[in-house]
Amino acid sequence: MTERLEGLRVAVLLPCYNEEAAIAQTVAGFRNALPHADIYVYDNNSSDRTVEVARAAGAIVRHERMQGKGHVVRRMFADVDADIYLMADGDATYDAAAAPQLIAKLVDDQLDMVVGARKSEVEEAYRRGHRLGNRLFTGLLARMFGRSFSDIFSGYRAFSRRFVKSFPALSAGFETETEISVHALELAMPVGEIVTAYGARPEGSVSKLSTWRDGYRIMGTILHLYRIERPVMFYGLIALFLALCATLLAVPLAITYFETGLVPRFPTAILATGLMLLAALSFFAGLLLDTVVRGRREVRRLHYLSLPGPSRY
Repeated sequence: MTERLEGLRVAVLLPCYNEEAAIAQTVAGFRNALPHADIYVYDNNSSDRTVEVARAAGAIVRHERMQGKGHVVRRMFADVDADIYLMADGDATYDAAAAPQLIAKLVDDQLDMVVGARKSEVEEAYRRGHRLGNRLFTGLLARMFGRSFSDIFSGYRAFSRRFVKSFPALSAGFETETEISVHALELAMPVGEIVTAYGARPEGSVSKLSTWRDGYRIMGTILHLYRIERPVMFYGLIALFLALCATLLAVPLAITYFETGLVPRFPTAILATGLMLLAALSFFAGLLLDTVVRGRREVRRLHYLSLPGPSRY
């Protein structure tokens, strides 16, 4: 593995918020696994001794003042220059020993991203509610975008330089992993997965993930990205719903008209006509937006291809 990475700059990126209890163990684990890598700890307004502990452990410590993991990821990807990026959390839950395996797959298979799909033997490490939510959102993403990963919320990932420098990073919070996954799917990037161990947090380290609040935000992100990336389907479904409502209102009126030659409920007829017009407008809006999205996707794809790929490292 060392020979394959010779001459390549590897950066380990660790976003952190109040991880005093775990960050030293995390830095030490990645230092042992990747002795020649630069390890960056990006502190996100911690109120404990995360910064001091990380610096004492030998990490390069930087700061992001805007609160939220998405803001930290955007700053890390913009500031750090490397050939290979490995991102994990600073809570010592991800298996640092698997890092060389993720990077080897990235380099050997010429991929742009390798996801460390979590497998835990400890119930406290990966709660049932989070497992269920992960499966539901993973299935939803697969239906929306045609393919997916087995663990779209994993924060343990290896990236090529062209992935990092082509990723817009627009999310603010924990939904950033979803945005990363959709970015890879939309640009048809070569990606892979490796199952990695996932452990419980060390004593004193507390999860910042809120199951319901962040679940709603992730759901909103998926729908938002679906609206942007699949406008024909998104607005087409709205058009179909409006057209069905208009039809249900219009059928009794049509029957009455053919039987009597009269339209007794004129306001209902106006409502049905208006709904059908809205359905048509929604459908054609989807068609127009699809043209815009295709052009934007082509520009993103060309920018992505302009950056050196794994085969040119």
